[in-house]
Amino acid sequence: MFGNPDPADLAAPAARTGGSLSGAGHEAVPLAVRLRPRTLEEIVGQQHLLGPGSPLRRLAEGQPMSVFLWGPPGVGKTTIASVVSQATNRRFVELSGVTAGVKEVRAELDAARRELARGTGTVLFVDEVHRFNKAQQDVLLPAVENRLVTLIAATTENPSFSVISPLLSRSLLLTLKPLTDADVDALLDRALADERGLRTPEGGHYTLDADARATIVRLAGGDARRSLTYLEEAAASASALGGTTITPEAVELAVDRAALRYDRDGDQHYDVISAFIKSVRGSDVDAALHYLARMLEGGEDPRFIARRLIISASEDIGMAAPSVLQTCVAAAQAVQLIGMPEGRLTLAHATIAAATAPKSNAVTTAIGAAQADISAGKGGPVPLHLRDAHYAGAKQHGFGKGYKYAHDFPHGVAEQQYLPDDLAATRYYEPTGHGNEAQIGERLEVIRNLLGREPRRG
Repeated sequence: MFGNPDPADLAAPAARTGGSLSGAGHEAVPLAVRLRPRTLEEIVGQQHLLGPGSPLRRLAEGQPMSVFLWGPPGVGKTTIASVVSQATNRRFVELSGVTAGVKEVRAELDAARRELARGTGTVLFVDEVHRFNKAQQDVLLPAVENRLVTLIAATTENPSFSVISPLLSRSLLLTLKPLTDADVDALLDRALADERGLRTPEGGHYTLDADARATIVRLAGGDARRSLTYLEEAAASASALGGTTITPEAVELAVDRAALRYDRDGDQHYDVISAFIKSVRGSDVDAALHYLARMLEGGEDPRFIARRLIISASEDIGMAAPSVLQTCVAAAQAVQLIGMPEGRLTLAHATIAAATAPKSNAVTTAIGAAQADISAGKGGPVPLHLRDAHYAGAKQHGFGKGYKYAHDFPHGVAEQQYLPDDLAATRYYEPTGHGNEAQIGERLEVIRNLLGREPRRG
C-alpha cells in the first residue's frame, strides 16, 4: 500500500482543465459545446489564419510556440485551444483569467516543469488572459521565454493595452475576425445535420425556416456561440409548440426580444442610418440614440456608424462646435481598438456630443460654393505676388514681387489680394450665429475689413 508507486500512475494526464473546456461530458451540454470542432478543417471562419504553414497549423502539429488569440466573443479562440488539445500528445492545462491566481499559475508551471523532465510537454491555455494582473503575467514570463510551456492565451481586449510588453514580445499575436454571415449560415447547416447537432425529442431533424435563419444570422452578429445558442433555444420553443419547424416566432420566443426588422444590406440599412443622421442634425438626442441602438442591435457594422458621425460632424456642425469632429474621430478609433460590445459606449458618447452641439452647415455651403465656381470655369490665374518665388528665374517673371508677409503686420493680417481677379470680392464662408461660429463671425468681419474686402451684405 505504501510501496513504490506504479510508473503508470505517474504519467501526465492527457488534459487538466478548469475552465470552459472542462466538464463537457454530461447530457445537458450546450449545442455550441457539442459542435465544437475537433480538427482545424472543421473550424468555420478564420481562414486567414489557417493556410498551409500558418502558425495555427504548426501549433496543432506540435511545434512549440506561444500565441495570443485576440478577437471578439464567439469567433473561435477557445475552439482553437480545444483543437490543439486534441491534436497534440502533450499535456493540456486550462486556466481562467477570472478564477486563477498567482498560486494556481505557479502550481501549474511547477507541474509542467516536472512533466517536461519526464519528456512530456505542456500546452497551457489561459482564457480571458486580460483579467490577469501584472504579477500573474510576470509569473508566466520565464515559462514562455524558456518554452517550459506552450502558451495559448485568449483575450477579447487589445493585448497591447492589457498584456505586459515582455510577455507579448515573446509570443505571436493572432487576430481573429467576426464570422461572416456565410460562416454563420454554414454553422447552422452543420448544427441541423451533424450527428452531434440538434435532434427532435423523437430523434428526428428540425427544419429551419428561411426567415428564421436570416433572423438568427442577423442577431448573431458574427458570434458563432450566440448563433448556436439562439438556434438551440428556438428549436426548444418550436418543440414546445408541438412542431419541428423553427419559425421567426420561435426565434423571438427564444431570444426573448423582438426580432428587429433591420437588414444590413437592404432598405432598413439606408432608412435607419438616414433617420439617425437627420435626428443628430435636428438635435433630437433621444431619437438619435434610438436609431443608434436599433443599428447596433441589428448587427450593423459599428465602423460604418462611426464614419457617418465623422461626416456629420463637419457637414451639420462644423465650426459651430469644432471639437465634435475630434470626438467622433476618437470614437471611430476607439471602436477599432476595443471592438464590440464596449464600442457602443464610444458611439453613444459621440452621438450625444453631435446631437446636442450647436449646428451649422456653413462649412458645407462654403466648400460647395467654391467647388461650384470651379466647375463653372471661374478662377483666373494665381496673382503674381502669391506665386512660388523660390526657384531660379522666378523673379524675372515677377513672381512673388510685392508679396506682404502677414506676420509683419498688425494682427497678423496683411491687406493684399489673395483670390484670382474674377473672384476678388467673393465670400464663400458665412458663419452662423450658432455656438462657436458667433465668435468666428465677429472675428471674420474684422479680418475681412483689414483685408479690404466688402462688408457682409444685408
